[in-house]
Amino acid sequence: MTGPRPAPASRSAVRERWDARRRILLAVLSGNMLLDAVEVSVVLIALPTIADRLGLSPLAAQWLMSGFALGFAALLPLGPALAGRVGRRPVYLGAMLLFGLASVVGGLADSLAVLVVIRLLKGACAALTAPAGLAIISDIFPDGPQRRRALAVYSFFGAGGFTSGLLLGGALLEAGWRWVFVFPAPVALVLFLGGMRVLPRNQGGARPGLPRPALLREGSLLGSALGAASLNGTYQSLLLVMVFQSVGGFGWAPWCTALALLPACVPLAVTIPFAGRLIARYGGGRLITLGALFPLLGYGLYLARPEGSPYVQGMLPALLLVEAGFCCSFVALNMRATASLAPADRGAAVSLYQMCVQLGAAVLLPLVALLLTHGDGPRPALTLITAAGALGLLVPLAVRRVSARSSPGPDPRAPGGPAPYPSRTPPQGDVPHG
Repeated sequence: MTGPRPAPASRSAVRERWDARRRILLAVLSGNMLLDAVEVSVVLIALPTIADRLGLSPLAAQWLMSGFALGFAALLPLGPALAGRVGRRPVYLGAMLLFGLASVVGGLADSLAVLVVIRLLKGACAALTAPAGLAIISDIFPDGPQRRRALAVYSFFGAGGFTSGLLLGGALLEAGWRWVFVFPAPVALVLFLGGMRVLPRNQGGARPGLPRPALLREGSLLGSALGAASLNGTYQSLLLVMVFQSVGGFGWAPWCTALALLPACVPLAVTIPFAGRLIARYGGGRLITLGALFPLLGYGLYLARPEGSPYVQGMLPALLLVEAGFCCSFVALNMRATASLAPADRGAAVSLYQMCVQLGAAVLLPLVALLLTHGDGPRPALTLITAAGALGLLVPLAVRRVSARSSPGPDPRAPGGPAPYPSRTPPQGDVPHG
């Protein structure tokens, strides 16, 4: 009678091992999301130092930022289709390995052209791993509280990566600018080895095709994509101006600049877990409008301040207003983008949405850097950023009109619909950052 009793304990042990495996899997996927987001901000802090060492103008140096966004945007629509044809596991692992190798090559390069190609390549690798990671989470974690918690962790790591990158960039530059490019290599190797052990070998479901551009004709998707592109592009452009001002104009050390920019990213990482409650209470449309208004006020305030104003009167209020916009609208834009689409179209819509988010930075950064290089001080660049922010404020009006005629969005308790890619967080929207 005592023989059969160990069976329940055995089944319990299997469940425990599976739970541990899922935790490790989520750690690997979230760690990769963190690394992708770090890639945006760590290079941002290093741009003035790299420009000084290689004799580059701000216009030339900014390609290290916009190159990553451009590579991400270019390959993002192809990622799900490629993973569906080849398999998520080989695509994910191959992209991670290539990301690490590119980091080593970038640390050895002295040519701007080589560094830009490396950044394009790393952005393309991020475009392959980000949607694959989301798809794996959807497959492995059951719909409901478990998946929401997994997406919350995944989103938190993406938002926290921008903050980590700022601090890490300031520390790495003390040892030399090449470490900014080399440091991801060992991290990518650890994540690659972890992925080899826990990434699922099989995948179910139909193979996704290429996203249909016609989806952008849907009002809420187009409006959300344009709003997020403006938010991410103006955000990264403002930080670009501030970084060159603080290091080149004010003579701040890179780590001082990193600390000064923390108000532009820490609040989002803290508030993402509560974004669903904000949307449920105040409505996505209202938050999206505020998310465009607050940054515009920040850009206008910084433009109106005399050059060389003290930090607490110039940079700090502008950074807090811009970040308030992200806290209001980052998750709401993600949710609104796919709210009125059929479930079968939502995966493709997310790819198009995130592509637009990245293009916002890829288009605006070179224009702002051009004015920063050839203009009379930072004001022409700041004027362009403010104008782009004003255009971004017009978008929520169209979004709200379309949303008033559409069906309700997804469960507001969810952490944010499609989890953010490194837009600033980039993007996700952002990041922007991403």
